[in-house]
Amino acid sequence: MRGCKYGTHRVIEPKGVLPQAAQKISNDMKIYDNEMLIDIQALNIDSASFTQIKDVCNKDKEKMKAMIMEIVGKRGKMQNPVTGSGGMLIGTIKEMGSDLKDRDLKVGDKIASLVSLTLTPLKIDEILDIKMDIDRVEVKGTAILFESGIYAKLPDDMEETLALAALDVAGAPAQTRKLVKKDQTVLVLGANGKSGLLCCYEARKQVGENGKVIGMVRSESKRKFLEETGFCHDIILADATNPTKVLEEVMKVTGGKEIDVAINCVNIPNTEMSTILPVREEGIVYFFSMATSFTKAALGAEGIGKDVNMIIGNGYSKNHADITLEDVRESKTIRNIFEKMYLN
Repeated sequence: MRGCKYGTHRVIEPKGVLPQAAQKISNDMKIYDNEMLIDIQALNIDSASFTQIKDVCNKDKEKMKAMIMEIVGKRGKMQNPVTGSGGMLIGTIKEMGSDLKDRDLKVGDKIASLVSLTLTPLKIDEILDIKMDIDRVEVKGTAILFESGIYAKLPDDMEETLALAALDVAGAPAQTRKLVKKDQTVLVLGANGKSGLLCCYEARKQVGENGKVIGMVRSESKRKFLEETGFCHDIILADATNPTKVLEEVMKVTGGKEIDVAINCVNIPNTEMSTILPVREEGIVYFFSMATSFTKAALGAEGIGKDVNMIIGNGYSKNHADITLEDVRESKTIRNIFEKMYLN
């Protein structure tokens, strides 16, 4: 029997919505002809969601495990009720529906999902460990990918955890490649995180010799770390929730000129205006952060009379997995940093 390619047959409540918007979906793990069953090894929880869970639980792993189990138990998926975000998974194909047999996949292949856990039917039998510094939850469990679900076969030339870490933010560098043009000035907020690093690297390639990439971080140690990568022409130190300070610091390194593109990779709320304020009229504001409030961004831009093009942080962009893995292969600096962070 076939289900809806978008998974609406899994929605329990409210009826009539897509799985991502549903409060509860079915996670009975009996697949339809156009679904795929995955044995899960690990979940990469979205940074905004992981930070919120970690803060609420005071970094207590057992409390975090209980909270994650409760969310999945109630919703049939991993969707943080506060941030609304989820993450992605890595696992092995356990079973493929008959309608998917013509795909370049087979039972036993290891894949990373490139669709959010907020719409993925998920059943966790046990949480084995939580890697606090890299937002990873190691589990025993199963998940289902719909016919429309996108995925990436894990490459042979890098460790699985390294590939997962990069693919988790694949939309960011791919969108950066599309949005940034030669000779532009680009600001990356949260430039020291994995999405920020990839965006800085891509932006540096795109702006060319006469462009400028400005990385923004919140501490001196992070500034030194980012400086060592060589990805940014200038690095500013500021609190992303303080828009006037961010504007002031940007103006110092641009000679008083507004910038062309701002990319928000910060994982905390209330950073919308720090992203919008430094951007010129008809410039581009790209919100990759899942902590972004559309209301605050829209009304904030209106309030300061800024006519900018605001782009929601779409986690998908054409060929985004290939682009991101290409960056990891291409940049020894990124690969070394990611290996130190994620291969433990």
